[in-house]
Amino acid sequence: MSSVSLDRTSSTPSAAAPDPERNIEAATRALLAMQQPDGHWVFELEADATIPAEYVLLRHYLAEPVAIELEAKIAVYLRRIQGKHGGWPLFHAGVFDMSASVKAYFALKMIGDSVDAPHMARAREAILSRGGAARANVFTRLMLALFGFIPWGAMPVMPVEIMLLPRWFPFHLDKISYWSRTVIVPLLVLQAKKPKARNPKGVIIDELFLEPPSTLGPVPKAPQQKATWFWFFRGVDNLLRAAEPLFPKRTRQRAIDRAVAWVSERLNGEDGLGAIFPAMANSVMMFEVLGYPESHPLRAIARKSVEKLLVVHEHEAYCQPCVSPVWDTGLTCHTLLEVGGERAVAQARKGLDWLVPKQILEVKGDWVARRPDVRPGGWAFQYANPHYPDVDDTAVVVMAMDRVQGSSGRTDFNASMARAREWILGLQSQNGAWGAFDADNEYHYLNNIPFADHGALLDPPTEDVTARCVSMLAQLGETVDKNPAVAAGIGYLRRTQLADGSWYGRWGMNYIYGTWSVLCALNAVGVDHGAPEFRKAVAWLARIQNPDGGWGEDGTSYKLDYRGYEAAPSTASQTAWALLGLMSAGEVDHPAVARGIDHLARTQGADGLWNEELYTATGFPRVFYLRYHGYRKFFPLWALARYRNLKSGNAKAVAYGM
Repeated sequence: MSSVSLDRTSSTPSAAAPDPERNIEAATRALLAMQQPDGHWVFELEADATIPAEYVLLRHYLAEPVAIELEAKIAVYLRRIQGKHGGWPLFHAGVFDMSASVKAYFALKMIGDSVDAPHMARAREAILSRGGAARANVFTRLMLALFGFIPWGAMPVMPVEIMLLPRWFPFHLDKISYWSRTVIVPLLVLQAKKPKARNPKGVIIDELFLEPPSTLGPVPKAPQQKATWFWFFRGVDNLLRAAEPLFPKRTRQRAIDRAVAWVSERLNGEDGLGAIFPAMANSVMMFEVLGYPESHPLRAIARKSVEKLLVVHEHEAYCQPCVSPVWDTGLTCHTLLEVGGERAVAQARKGLDWLVPKQILEVKGDWVARRPDVRPGGWAFQYANPHYPDVDDTAVVVMAMDRVQGSSGRTDFNASMARAREWILGLQSQNGAWGAFDADNEYHYLNNIPFADHGALLDPPTEDVTARCVSMLAQLGETVDKNPAVAAGIGYLRRTQLADGSWYGRWGMNYIYGTWSVLCALNAVGVDHGAPEFRKAVAWLARIQNPDGGWGEDGTSYKLDYRGYEAAPSTASQTAWALLGLMSAGEVDHPAVARGIDHLARTQGADGLWNEELYTATGFPRVFYLRYHGYRKFFPLWALARYRNLKSGNAKAVAYGM
C-alpha cells in the first residue's frame, strides 16, 4: 500500500477537481438520440479486412450478379484501411498480417483493381517479401483451395465422418467452442465434396506465391502449438489422408446428412448459423455444393443472413462479423442508469423492456452437453442465437435490471433475473470460473491439431467473464461466506492476478479490460480496498497511465512472449475502463482519476462523443480483433457520470457490480 500512497503524494490534481457535468449532458443527449424506436441500441461492429474481403469472394464463388456499386464501396474501405507496410493489419495501425493481406488483395483484384495500381503493387511486394501466400493460415488456405489455387492436400484432413464420432472420442464437436462448431460443421461437407468456385471473371492470384501454388505442402506448426502434440496430430493427419478414399460411401453420406441436419436445426433464420459471418458463409456454400437451388428455403435464408451484416455508407461499405444489440443495449442501460435523471432512467428501462423477450427460456443449446440438467435462461449477444446464449451478456443484463428495480421499487424483472441467475450458476466450470458459452471447455490438446493454427478452437474460462459473473451474483446479494460459487469464483480471480497486479482480458483489450472487470468483482463482494489484490492493481493502473492522462493498450499485448505492459496511445474506452476500475477500488480521489477525467473532458468531440479509431476489443487473441463503435459512445460517459456521483455523494464506494 505504501507505493500507492507515494503515488498520491508525488502528484496532485489541479486546484479544482474536474466538473464533468456539461460533458455528461452532451454525451447523454447524443446517446439517447441513437436509441432505436423499439428501445434498443445497436452500433457498428468492425473487424479487419478479412470479413469484407470474404463477402466479396463469396459472391464471386457463387457467380452472383456483380453488385457494382456495393463492391466499389467495399473497395474504397479496403484501400483506406491498408497499412503503411503495404499489407493489411488485424487492427488499426497494427503490423502486417499475411492472411488478411492475401484476402484483401484478392478481393480488390476481383472487384477490378489493376495489379499495376500503386496500392496493389505495394501489397504484392509486402506479401512476397514475407514468404508469399503460402504463409497464410488454414482458413485462408481453405479459400485458396475452394478457388482451385492450391491442392486440397495442402489443407489438414477434417473428414465429415467427425459428425458420427461418439462423445468419448478425443475429438468431438462438444469438445470445441461454439464458434468452432458452427464454422466447422458446414466446412466438413465442403472438404468432403471439394467444390471449386465458379469465379466467372477467372481471377487468379498466382503472383502472390513464391513457388507454384500447386506444389504447396501441409500447414506448418503454429508458434503457440506444442511440437510433441503437433507432430502426433500430423501423423494422425497423414493416416487419415491415406485412409479417407477407403471410407464407405454409405457412411460418408450418413455423415453429410448428419451435418446438414445439424446446420438446419441451428440455422437461426435471418440471423444465421451461429449469428457469425464465417459460419453463415460456410452454410451457404454447403447448401450450394449439395445442389440446393437458390430458391430453396434453407439456402435462401442462409444467404439472406449474410446480407444483413452489411454496413453501407455514402462512400464506403463493409461487412460486420456479427451484430451486437444485446451487448450494446445492456451496457448503454448501465451507462444511463449511472447518468440518472428522469429521462435517462426511463429510456434505460425501455431498453431493458426490449431485452426481456430476448431471454432464451425454451431452447437447450449446445451448452447442455456439459450441463444437461440446467434450465436455459441466458441472453445471446445478437438479435437471435438461441443455441448460443452467452454468460457475459447475461450477467450484464441482469445487473442492469437489478439496478433499475432497486431504484424504482418495482419487481417486473424478478422472473427474468432468477432464471438468468440459475443458468449462470449452472454454467460455472469446475475450477470456479466461467467461460463465455460453455462450461469446462478446456481440451487444450486440441489446439495442437494442424487445423487449429489459429489457436482459438476452445472456450475456456477466463478472468473477465468470471469477474462479470461474480459481480452479478454479489449485486444480487450473494456472498463469499454463504455461496460456494462466489467463493470459488473469487478464488480463481485471486489465483490469476499477475505479478504486476493486472488481470488478463480475453474479450476486451487487454489487461486494462481484465483488471477493470476483476476490480469491479472484488469490490462487489466486499473485499477490503486495502487488500493486496486492490493495492497491486491500483498501483499498476496508476503506473501505466499515459502522460496525456488517458490509458491505452493494443493487440500486441496478446503476444506469446508478453513480459509486461507496453505503452500505447490513449483511447476513450480504455481510459474509461481504467477509471471505472480505480473507482471500484475506492480511489475516486486518486490523482490519476482526476487526470483521466480531465483527459475525457478535453477529448470529447463537438457531437458529445469521442473519436476512437483504434481497436479495443478482442475476437480471438493474435487472430481477430474488434472495434465496437459503441464503446466510445457509452464507456466514457459511464466513467464521467460515476466520477460525478461519487464526488458529489456521501459514499465513496461503488455500490454496483459494474
